[in-house]
Amino acid sequence: MRRLYTLYCRLFQFVLKQTAYFLPWRQPELLEGENSLKQLPDLVKQRGLHRVLIVTDKGITELGLMDDLLRGLHETEVSYEVYDKTVPNPTIENIEEALGLYKRQQCEGIIAFGGGSPIDCAKGVAARAARPDKSLSEMKGLLKVRKDIPPLFAVPTTAGTGSEATVAAVISNSDTHEKYAVSDPKLIPHAAVLDPLLTKGLPPHITSTTGMDALTHAVEAYIGRGNTAQTKKNSREAVSLIFKNLYSAYSDGSNMTARKNMQKASLLAGMAFTRAYVGYVHAIAHTLGGFYSVPHGLANAVILPHVLEYYGKPAHKPLAELADVAGLTQGAESDVIKARIFIDAVKKLNKDMNIPEKVSGIQKKDIPLMVERALAEANPMYPVPRILHKEDLMKLYYKIKA
Repeated sequence: MRRLYTLYCRLFQFVLKQTAYFLPWRQPELLEGENSLKQLPDLVKQRGLHRVLIVTDKGITELGLMDDLLRGLHETEVSYEVYDKTVPNPTIENIEEALGLYKRQQCEGIIAFGGGSPIDCAKGVAARAARPDKSLSEMKGLLKVRKDIPPLFAVPTTAGTGSEATVAAVISNSDTHEKYAVSDPKLIPHAAVLDPLLTKGLPPHITSTTGMDALTHAVEAYIGRGNTAQTKKNSREAVSLIFKNLYSAYSDGSNMTARKNMQKASLLAGMAFTRAYVGYVHAIAHTLGGFYSVPHGLANAVILPHVLEYYGKPAHKPLAELADVAGLTQGAESDVIKARIFIDAVKKLNKDMNIPEKVSGIQKKDIPLMVERALAEANPMYPVPRILHKEDLMKLYYKIKA
């Protein structure tokens, strides 16, 4: 029975990979470098927009990070409304509330300003604006949007999620504690601003966990079976940049070279996984976010080495290649040893940045339902190195449980 189920998953993944070649993948127009945020109002104006909704959170507004943007929009005579009630792991209620503001104010486009949560919230608003006939739950999964969204501009203030280049909006249901993705190439933002100055004031623990989020994206995309030549190239470059720059950005937040390189790594990793998909690290992390509001980057950071170890032999070769790319090996070691070196380096990076080895707060009674939901997310879609089953996921939850 297991062999038949594994065969079914692999067949599904093969068909999905072949289908992906025919999908309309969009790459966002990029504004890059220090003070590039100041160029965004002109770009919005050039797109013929007169009124936009800005989706962000309270932290962003209180820090004044949007001041230059708001001033620029005013000077270019683009009206705006601000929705700043986005919560970590944005909810259906968040999205519907922001959508109501978008409609009432007759907005024509959306600017997502913040970390992964505001960008996911903005994508949810865009999806609902494009498909007013469908609820978010009806768009859960793959290719359910299918219609053009309003112009969407992403301004990431963290270097981790890669949401400025991805097909997915990850949404939480407050009632059921379910966290799921709405995935469609139509949700890829039309433009993105990579201004490293926006990440300068990030607290070290946000820098570390969002950076490990980017590493997880790059690694899961690379070791899976959904790769193309381009996604492998993007993953390799992202991994190299992260190992060279993440700790520097964490330990010295004013290091603009490290900040800029981490933004590039996040973008590349996002571009890689949006085409090649992720794996069980994300499936488990989403359940922790849904049940306990564990920040996504933190969950990924803790889970990543456990899942990489559990994959065993099927992951050794690609992990060995990433160990070489990251400059962790001398080139003469076997794939098994190189894979071990890579996993140990991930653990060390976590430890050096004070990221815990386990997740506190997991309730034993919740694990069976979380296993069920993680499996439903991952199988058959995620082209992982090794197909896992219920008992495998059960073991992994207990491995990460504090």
